Amino acid sequence: MEMLRIALLGAGTVGSGFVKLLDEHRGRFRALGLEPALTGILVRDPAKPRPGWVPRGLLTTDTDHVLAEADVVVELMGGTQKAGRLVLGALGEGLPVITANKALLAERWDELKPHALEGLLYYEASVMAGTPVIEPLAGALRGNRTLELHGILNGSTNYIIGRMEDGLGFAEAMAEAQAKGFVEEDPFLDIGGVDAAHKLAVLARLAVDPDFSWESVRQRTRGIQDLSREQIFAAEAEGKRIRLVASLYPRGGRWEAAVRPVKLPADHPLAHAALSRNALLYRGDAVGEVFISGGGAGSAVTASAVVADLLRMLEGYPGHPPLPEAVPAPDYEPEILEEV
Repeated sequence: MEMLRIALLGAGTVGSGFVKLLDEHRGRFRALGLEPALTGILVRDPAKPRPGWVPRGLLTTDTDHVLAEADVVVELMGGTQKAGRLVLGALGEGLPVITANKALLAERWDELKPHALEGLLYYEASVMAGTPVIEPLAGALRGNRTLELHGILNGSTNYIIGRMEDGLGFAEAMAEAQAKGFVEEDPFLDIGGVDAAHKLAVLARLAVDPDFSWESVRQRTRGIQDLSREQIFAAEAEGKRIRLVASLYPRGGRWEAAVRPVKLPADHPLAHAALSRNALLYRGDAVGEVFISGGGAGSAVTASAVVADLLRMLEGYPGHPPLPEAVPAPDYEPEILEEV
């Protein structure tokens, strides 16, 4: 067996889930003639309590130790500064990187894009966790001209809204989501719509424009922090459901992106995405309507996509490429969603 040396950056919710799944899928790596081994696990605080399956002897704050002689880097630490420095350093050395870091991808894309074009960057887990949307947009759906897409890209806000539909107040639903590990360390990333905006920027670069601006998405982002039970019940009385929806659509000869709470008809596909589940509604000129839904939050769900990217890399497939060039916005009337 040849040793596969993996540098793991981060051992939080997703990082610890990756360690567990890596061990559970060890047989699949051995079938490829490889024995996976962690060179180390970079963390901020080695003394912090973690699940028993995370090997404490591998926890370290020594970056050089973790990255030494690694064959691949798995970045699950989050953030854009330190993570960006480490990821870009590894990519600059020609090392493939697997990441779930949508903020890094959204905000530092100009630096990452050349490496993505080389096939060194894998990021299926960055959007909708283990539910595949990156691969379809980078693969089969490239045979279409994108007309529009709408998605519930943040499982945390969907969970909170779902529990408010059950009668909980915002604060109570938020606390429950935090207790279940669905909410980011900075809650505003979720409830303020920033997390969904990060993911929408990633999707836009795969679907319509490899240089789609993060700031253009951020400027048209509103969250759910001001949403009340009264608004939810009023929408239900109209036969509608409120959801935080991220949209990419043509208007006036250009592409626009927005994240905001909207009222959806009760029979709309996105209205049925329950609790922590995510969903993407894609419309293309050839394929028509494609709907993808599944788990969008949680340790195992997200880690499964990280393991899948690792196996994809080992099977010889390159990372996920953005579009080679921007496509013009079509002369098409997109679906109008009623904003709250």
